[in-house]
Amino acid sequence: MQIYKVAAFSNNEIGGNPAGVTLVEHMPADQEMLKIASDIGFSETAFLKQQDDGWRIRYFAPEMEVPFCGHATIASGAVLGKCFGSGKYQLFTNDAVVPIIVEDSGDNFSVTLHSPPTYSEAVDEETSNLLLNLFNLNETDLNSKFSIQLAHAGANHLIIPLRSRQTLSDMKYDFETLKKFMLSKDLTTIDLVWIESDEIIHCRNPFPVGGIYEDPATGAAAAALAGYLRDNHWQGSNDLIVFQGEDMGSPSKLRVSFTSERGSSVKVSGETRFLE
Repeated sequence: MQIYKVAAFSNNEIGGNPAGVTLVEHMPADQEMLKIASDIGFSETAFLKQQDDGWRIRYFAPEMEVPFCGHATIASGAVLGKCFGSGKYQLFTNDAVVPIIVEDSGDNFSVTLHSPPTYSEAVDEETSNLLLNLFNLNETDLNSKFSIQLAHAGANHLIIPLRSRQTLSDMKYDFETLKKFMLSKDLTTIDLVWIESDEIIHCRNPFPVGGIYEDPATGAAAAALAGYLRDNHWQGSNDLIVFQGEDMGSPSKLRVSFTSERGSSVKVSGETRFLE
């Protein structure tokens, strides 16, 4: 089994979020895929098997299977481009069909995914207060134009809109306590967000349920964030740049594009680089 290691959403050929990608003739057993993902140690490893006119894809973190992972999808696009050339590919996740477009950008590939449908919904006051306590935040740390909400684009994320860049930089939490909370709510990541402008957003994504303190680039969360903004009457651009990973030394850049149609797919694009 050849496992490619690819950083997705790299920024000027540095940073990005590393993922493992392997093409298989037969999908391994769940426990085997979980062990492979754990041995590799990245936040996600993708397993792809040819199916009909596309590829069946499954995503495993070191401690769990994830229904949809953006950066491992982008990394998978780079591997498909390397093995079969640029073009359009269909990926079949556990719950949705995710089209991707792979373009040769020289030594590496630029990949765009079309996310599963999005939705967002309010959370109750008890959940909001508990979440603030878990991150040592209070109401004055939040962006008053938005609220804490659940957002979905193939996986569940809680969005915490912050008032300042410094508050985002200061993020800290207790790993086991947050992991327990997230498992009880069926959450994949928490997305802490600071809006710099109508076109630029900065994020940090704790991922303790996957065995990772923080994810340096999270395409699924970026798609969910776009859906959240759309649902909350976003007045900025529908073409956004999301910066992530800066505070952990792995600067990442995600390009996000969406229409005004509520619930529709979000395009998330990024550059890749092969690590091995």
